[in-house]
Amino acid sequence: MAIQVSIVEDDEGIRESWTILLNGNTGMRCISTHSSAEEALEEIPKEKPDVVLMDINLPKMTGIECVKKLKEICPKVQVLMLTMYEDSDQIFESLTAGASGYLLKRDTPAKVLEAIEEVTKGGSPMSPKIARVVVQYFQQKQPSASSAMDVLSKRELQILDLLAKGFRYKEIADQLTISFDTVRSHLRNIYEKLHVTTRTEAVVKYLGGN
Repeated sequence: MAIQVSIVEDDEGIRESWTILLNGNTGMRCISTHSSAEEALEEIPKEKPDVVLMDINLPKMTGIECVKKLKEICPKVQVLMLTMYEDSDQIFESLTAGASGYLLKRDTPAKVLEAIEEVTKGGSPMSPKIARVVVQYFQQKQPSASSAMDVLSKRELQILDLLAKGFRYKEIADQLTISFDTVRSHLRNIYEKLHVTTRTEAVVKYLGGN
């Protein structure tokens, strides 16, 4: 079944181009577009998409506020933030509000499609530049911690290191010559051992313990 996607973006041209992109892919379908956060909060709970592409800079209520309210109503929906800016505060606020990933609008169409697919499989896709900003943000905010890495295997440490460098799950699989599913299996083990639930938290612990 095709992944159902809704778009929240105030620029009509961008909405149209994303709609064409999604509907041109056999595995995805754009089921709705919305020009404001207010409209999205009214309609998306009825439409029940799998993934929402969310612009940050919307006219009245911001995309970050919209994500927080939307996740309260529809906790299972996956939200990907798309923005023009690599702003560390906005990235952090988006992730804590409930966004599952964060991309730049200038990312290639192929990367956006890959991110949509990845987020439905439990991933937290980020542009490499965004991942680096996140890492730097937490390096500045996070105090030094005693190493929690002793509980991880060599392979798990390799995967965490690549995550911290901004690699996507598929890129990690290619780099280590293992399958995508094997990467996901290792990640589940990493999360369990480090007592975390997200990629960002895992990377923070890794950076704080090394």
